[in-house]
Amino acid sequence: MNVFDAIKERRSIKHYDPAHTMPAEDEGRLLDLAREGPTSFNLQNWRFVIVRDKSKRVEIRKAAWDQAQVTDASLLLVICADLKAHEKDPTRYWADAPAEARDVLVPMITPFYDGRDWLARDEGMRSVGMAAQTLILSAKAMGYETSPMIGFDQDAVAKIINLPKDHAIGMVLAIGKGTKGAWPKGGYLPREEVVIEDAFPA
Repeated sequence: MNVFDAIKERRSIKHYDPAHTMPAEDEGRLLDLAREGPTSFNLQNWRFVIVRDKSKRVEIRKAAWDQAQVTDASLLLVICADLKAHEKDPTRYWADAPAEARDVLVPMITPFYDGRDWLARDEGMRSVGMAAQTLILSAKAMGYETSPMIGFDQDAVAKIINLPKDHAIGMVLAIGKGTKGAWPKGGYLPREEVVIEDAFPA
């Protein structure tokens, strides 16, 4: 499936075959594709928590309004952001780059975010969103359905996955073999309402 078709055909699917097991090679391919996604300064500040433990899945389902996809999907990811990635040996983000690029970019990373916790959090959420979209479209192209979720108790899920204090949860993403289609599309706002040329009206 090409990317245009994946974008148009993607839906948030809530019903999955609980008996389906995703092959390890498919899981690895999805995660490697997600890691190709863009991040500011190449921070790679996303963290993908794969929840395999069935009891943890049950706990997360309880914290997520009893949504069945949490336990029934083949793969459940809690996609998090490392909010202090800029402080954690930033030279490693450019280890394979030419020296001239490394020498320019690495010294900029930590000072750009220092004292600007709001920016580090915004950056983390941007990174999570782009990685999730990459996963969603890649999964669709590979014949899987997805359900990105924010409907859950953040504190409860953070406790279940032992989230570090300098991390934040962006979303939960269920991936698997769908058994029931989504509701009809809700419709889209007209292009002229959402596309602004040059600047918002005064």
